Amino acid sequence: MIEQRKHQRFELRLPFEVVRNGSPMTVRGETKNVSSAGVFFTAEGKLPLGESIEYVITLPRTPGARKEVRLRCVGKVLRGDSESAFAATLERYEFLRDIA
Repeated sequence: MIEQRKHQRFELRLPFEVVRNGSPMTVRGETKNVSSAGVFFTAEGKLPLGESIEYVITLPRTPGARKEVRLRCVGKVLRGDSESAFAATLERYEFLRDIA
């Protein structure tokens, strides 16, 4: 079978958390692959298909950096491949930097 995806995927295992709007509860997991259009990830909890979500991906710390850089994203859950694996769009994002 020939791969015919529109966006190149990068196999990245990074800390991932879903921040639910209106609730302090977060769902933690790990990315499996990331593209410019979305992310495939595992999560500790079930996410409803079609739900708009905000999620944060923590990027690896670069040499000499004092703090981690996190990417806050907004998207929608597109599919669930199992009880704990999901795909979501990446519609908007911003870099978060902790200032100390």
